[in-house]
Amino acid sequence: MPAPETGYAVVKAPVDDLRMYYEIHGSGGTPLLLLHGGLFDIDQQFGALIPGLAETRQVIATDFQGHGRTNDVDRPLRSADLAADVVGLLRHLDVPQADVFGFSIGGAAALNLAIGHPELVQKLIVSSAAFHPEGMRPENKEAVGRLTVEMIAGTPMEQAYRAKSPHPDRLQTLLDKLGGFDEGVAGWSDADIEGITAPTLITVGDCDAVRLDHALRFLRLRGGDVNGDFAGVPASQLAVLPGTTHFFGLARTALVLDVVLPFLDADMPSR
Repeated sequence: MPAPETGYAVVKAPVDDLRMYYEIHGSGGTPLLLLHGGLFDIDQQFGALIPGLAETRQVIATDFQGHGRTNDVDRPLRSADLAADVVGLLRHLDVPQADVFGFSIGGAAALNLAIGHPELVQKLIVSSAAFHPEGMRPENKEAVGRLTVEMIAGTPMEQAYRAKSPHPDRLQTLLDKLGGFDEGVAGWSDADIEGITAPTLITVGDCDAVRLDHALRFLRLRGGDVNGDFAGVPASQLAVLPGTTHFFGLARTALVLDVVLPFLDADMPSR
């Protein structure tokens, strides 16, 4: 596979500018924007998936604030801010519209884009992310809130952070910010989710940090959970990945591609 185009988009933040690292793979079709989860980066979250995703389309991937090759700035981690950063990236790249595939905190940022900037999102994939705090298992937030550098020492996440980060000594700062991710944010209403204009694919592991009943509620709000033999197959869909936890939500590459590619390749529904 050819080497990707890489670069930095300078995004205005409250204090310091954010130098947002991005990669562009493949070409053709509607661009696909990849948004990784917390403590991951482009390579760790999507590295195995990008070759299959980029065979027939342009893929744009980015490292979020404080992750991978993107610097941190003096603000907490909020999905609304991450989404605003992505808007700046798309403007930098002169991309008027994209399909968006977000995992975990990237899924929350993708939801922000679809609700706040519907003109930018053609199709939406939300993986292992809840649209309301009640959709997350409470023990997950508690565990993330207790993370320390010592607890993840020697892991691929720790090694990748220190190898790539512009400030490799600030890993505990990132862990603390992840522990407070979207603290106090009320989430989205049912009306917000119903009003999303983009066809939506929801993916969740069957033993995920996101509750299965919440994923089903998400699907119903997007027009799913119908008898497709009589009503037709809805534009929005749900995939429950078997034997899959939150941490390994996209690790089964062949299965994820079998779910994601048909959704992306399907014709847009007539409005």
